[in-house]
Amino acid sequence: MNEADRAPIEDTRFGGITVRQDGQNRIEVAGEGIPHVVLERDPEAEADPHIAIGTRDPARLRMLVDGREAGLHPGKGRLSRRSYRVDVRHDGADYRLVPDSVPGSRLTRDGVHLGDFSSDGGETVIAEWKDGADTRPADAAIGYALASAFGTGGQPMWMMVVDAVTDALP
Repeated sequence: MNEADRAPIEDTRFGGITVRQDGQNRIEVAGEGIPHVVLERDPEAEADPHIAIGTRDPARLRMLVDGREAGLHPGKGRLSRRSYRVDVRHDGADYRLVPDSVPGSRLTRDGVHLGDFSSDGGETVIAEWKDGADTRPADAAIGYALASAFGTGGQPMWMMVVDAVTDALP
């Protein structure tokens, strides 16, 4: 499908949102009602095939929200779901996208649950906003970018341990 033929995602609060990935190098999120977000990986950094943006190393990533640098700090992504969190500091607010189920992740701003995202780390991202949450355009832009760049969801630690044990058995 031609990039121009791809329909934007219809967000229930913010209208049409487009998520574009340029391989593992760059992710862009744009829409009429949200700020433009660019998340880029240092081209010199080796790309991990399991991560859409190619790395979780904050020194190798750069995030711009409407042209202004945002502080981006992905967790290392080890055994626990919480280790897959991604923190962003933008415009005086602290954002966190953290897995809270097998397919989904919760987006918070300053500790307040705004909504839930699901994505396999591709251009298709689904956002379900929490009823009554005071959501802002930057919340959507940042949430879509993080969900696309790092994917969402994660197995609980006990499931990972069971998988590791069963894989080790003859």
